[in-house]
Amino acid sequence: MGDNEQKALQLMAEAEKKLTQKGFLGSLFGGSNKIEDAIECYQRAGNMFKMSKNWTKAGECFCEAANLHARSGSRHDAGLCYVDASNCYKKVDIEFAVTCLMKSIDIYTDMGRFTMAAKHHQSIAEMYESDHNTLAKAIQHYEQAADYFKGEESVSSANKCMLKVAQYAAQLEDYEKAISIYEQVAASSLESSLLKYSAKEYFFRAALCHLSVDLLNAQHAIEKYSQQYPAFQDSREYKLIKILCEHLEEQNIDGFTDAIKDYDSISRLDQWYTTILLRIKKAADEDPDLR
Repeated sequence: MGDNEQKALQLMAEAEKKLTQKGFLGSLFGGSNKIEDAIECYQRAGNMFKMSKNWTKAGECFCEAANLHARSGSRHDAGLCYVDASNCYKKVDIEFAVTCLMKSIDIYTDMGRFTMAAKHHQSIAEMYESDHNTLAKAIQHYEQAADYFKGEESVSSANKCMLKVAQYAAQLEDYEKAISIYEQVAASSLESSLLKYSAKEYFFRAALCHLSVDLLNAQHAIEKYSQQYPAFQDSREYKLIKILCEHLEEQNIDGFTDAIKDYDSISRLDQWYTTILLRIKKAADEDPDLR
């Protein structure tokens, strides 16, 4: 055990001693002073454990400090300490980290600090999004974050969260949900002279989701999108979707693949696009009419 951990354990013991101190001196001085001193000890101990990379013990110390802040009525400070605890726990145990952030969220929503609550929901979503098995939880927290951001008129932040929802909904094959979000955010972007150019990407993503479900719907969708945003019709994305639809109609899987390769050679397709396009190709390969 290193020096920092030894010092941290001593500080924890000192904090516990201050909280249990009784007798004449304990009654002479106010209890609030003891709590403040104990909080300081726990926070210093937490920092010592962080220096030793003992993340679990550091998280415990910040949780103790948070509980004492709450006990003394300092809710804002309690919320901050739960965030500190979460930052430590997320290095070793995601669920402990989430539990701490949820406690912070409860405090901030009760105080009416909804932007803070939204940011913490966003942080939880980011912890869950790295594992395919917890994407549904990530979606839930991104949606809650977006809801709070909208309530605080932070439309841009809300849209960023909803785009994450759409991305992961499509990955989980909930294409209808993804389409709805991409179309809403695209329409919202068109209302801004600064953001309208990004509508092209959202319409492209929505069209690919349509194509994952039904060819005819995809064809109707891109015509609708080009009416909403005429510049979309001149984009490489619109032209790619048109070509892909034509190849699928003609049952030309090789042409479908070549069109994607041509597009990718100029505009690199990320993992999300690759996944969706491979699913579309696989579905076409497995269609009995194409055998």
